[in-house]
Amino acid sequence: MHLPRRMNRAATAFRPERVRIIVAALASGAAVLALTGCAGFEYKEDICSSGEYPVLAVGDTGSACVSDKEDPPAGFVRYPEGKVPQQVDDTWDVYWDTHTLDKDGNIIDIPDAG
Repeated sequence: MHLPRRMNRAATAFRPERVRIIVAALASGAAVLALTGCAGFEYKEDICSSGEYPVLAVGDTGSACVSDKEDPPAGFVRYPEGKVPQQVDDTWDVYWDTHTLDKDGNIIDIPDAG
């Protein structure tokens, strides 16, 4: 009785067809990863760099970043506690696009902003 060539090989023998399938599967997985990129991972840019804090222009929607070692420059104040934007387009960053502080520290709407 003649056995097919496959049956004569040891179980651990090198099998080119399996290698091709594994390589194809790995290549497909890599392609999917490359095409989807980091879907599900969202990058958020910080408002200020490390060692800085954001300040708001009085009477305007302008803002700036100031060194932790310095006071706000003339015409700027610290954001109210708990209402400080941390990342670009976070809740407070968007809020302060249409609001500001008056000279007395009261929050006011900026009707022409946004």
